[in-house]
Amino acid sequence: MTHMHVAGSVHADVAAAGPQWLALPDDVNALDPALWSASTDRDDDGIVEVAGVTVTELLSQYGSPLYVLDESDLRQRARAFRDAFSEWDVYYAGKAFLTRTIASWIDQEGLFLDTCTGGELITALQGGMDPTRIGLHGNNKSIDELKLALSVGVGRIIVDSLDEIMRIEQLCRENGWHARVMVRVTAGVEAHTHEYIATAHEDQKFGFSITNGAAMVAMVRCHTSDAIDLLGVHSHIGSQIFDTAGFEVAARRTMKLLEQFHQATGSALPELDLGGGFGIAYTSQDSPATVESLAGALREIVTLEARGRGMEVPHISLEPGRAIVGPTTMALYTVGTVKPVDLDTGAQRMYVSVDGGMSDNIRPALYAAEYSAVIANRTSEVAPVLCRIVGKHCEAGDILVRDVYLPGDVSPGDVIAVPGAGAYSRSMASNYNHVPRPAVVSVNEDRGVLVLLRRENIDDLLALDPGPIRAEVPCP
Repeated sequence: MTHMHVAGSVHADVAAAGPQWLALPDDVNALDPALWSASTDRDDDGIVEVAGVTVTELLSQYGSPLYVLDESDLRQRARAFRDAFSEWDVYYAGKAFLTRTIASWIDQEGLFLDTCTGGELITALQGGMDPTRIGLHGNNKSIDELKLALSVGVGRIIVDSLDEIMRIEQLCRENGWHARVMVRVTAGVEAHTHEYIATAHEDQKFGFSITNGAAMVAMVRCHTSDAIDLLGVHSHIGSQIFDTAGFEVAARRTMKLLEQFHQATGSALPELDLGGGFGIAYTSQDSPATVESLAGALREIVTLEARGRGMEVPHISLEPGRAIVGPTTMALYTVGTVKPVDLDTGAQRMYVSVDGGMSDNIRPALYAAEYSAVIANRTSEVAPVLCRIVGKHCEAGDILVRDVYLPGDVSPGDVIAVPGAGAYSRSMASNYNHVPRPAVVSVNEDRGVLVLLRRENIDDLLALDPGPIRAEVPCP
C-alpha cells in the first residue's frame, strides 16, 4: 500500500517497480511515436536526431540544457487544427510558448493568436500578426495593456471584471476608440484535470459566474455601453483535457445564457468561444483524442444544442492550448551525477542529476506533472533501472521526471532527452539560483537550425543588478 507523506508525494512510500502505470519497457532505447515530434528518430549510431540533425551536434553548438523544436511538426499540427475546424476560429495559445518567429509561423498557417499580457501582445504584433486576429485575455489587465490593445485594434478583449469594463469605457471615451469584447463566464464545470489548471469551477479567479447571475449583469453592461461592441461569451474549462464531456456541459450552459440574453435584450450575440485546453501525451498513460475526433464531437455538441433551443449556431472559436506546440519540442540535458539511493521500503532508486531543473521546467514541482525521458546520445543493451531525473537547484522538490526507466549504465556525460517540452517549459522558466535560461532552437529539413531564443548568460542577469561592483570576477 502507498501512503502519502505529509510533505507531499515526493516523500511517499514507493514500490520497487515504480508507479502502477509505468511498465518495464521491452526496449529501453525505443522512442514512442506518441510522445515525440514527427521527425524525431535515432540515427544509425543510436543518437536521437530531429529533422536529420543529431542532439549531440545541437548541444555542441548551442550548449546544454537546450530546447529543440521541430518546425515542420508545429506547422503540421497548426494546419491540422485549422483544417479540422475550418469554419471556426482557432487561437494559438501564446502563453504556451511565443516568440516573434513563432507568431510569424502561426500567422502563415492561418491561425488566430491568444495573448494574456502586453508582453505577449507586443511579441505577436512584432511577429507580423494582424491585430484583428489577436485576442487579449487576463483577469487583471493593466491600463497600459488595455491602451495598447485598443490603440492597435485587437480583434477582441476578453473582459473578466466590472472594473475592467469601466476602464475600457473610460479609455475609449478619452481616445475615440471602440472596443470589441467577449465576456468570460464560469460555466461551473469540474474538468478532470489538476486543480491549478481547471478554470470553470466557481471558486477561482477567472470570469463571471453564470449561476449567480454575474455573467448576465456583465453582458448587459457591455451591451448597453456606447463604447463597447459585445461579440459574445467566452468559456474555458481548463487545460490538459482528454475528452469532450466537459465541453458538452459548458456548451449547454453558455448557449442557454446566450438564449436568455436574447430574450432579455432582443439582441442575438454572434459568437461563442468554447475554450479548449486539449491534452497531449507526456507519458505512456496519456491517450489524447485526435484532432478529427475532437472536431466531430464538438461540432455535434454545438449543433445539437443550438437545434434544441431553436437558435442559429453562433460563430465558434476554439483555443487548443498546448496541443499545437507541446509535442513539437524536446528538452535536452547533460547528466552530471548518478547516485543510487536505498529507500525505507527496501527498494532502490537511481537519482540522475542533470544540468537544468525546476528553473527550466517548473511543471513537475508545481502540478506534479509527469514526463518521460530517454538517453539520447547512445543506445544501451544494459537492463533498465528505475530512475528519478532531478535538477541542480537547491530544492528537494527539484524533480524533472519523477519515475522513468533508463539503462542501468546511465552515466555522467550522457544526454537526457525529455519529450513534450514545447508548452509551459521555456515560457514558465525562471532564473532561480541565478541560473540563466536555456536557448530554444528550431530544426527544419530545408532551413536547418534557427535560433528562436538565444541562451542567457550571467551578464544578462547582472545587467539587471545595479551594483555595487566590488570585484571583477571572470564569467565562465
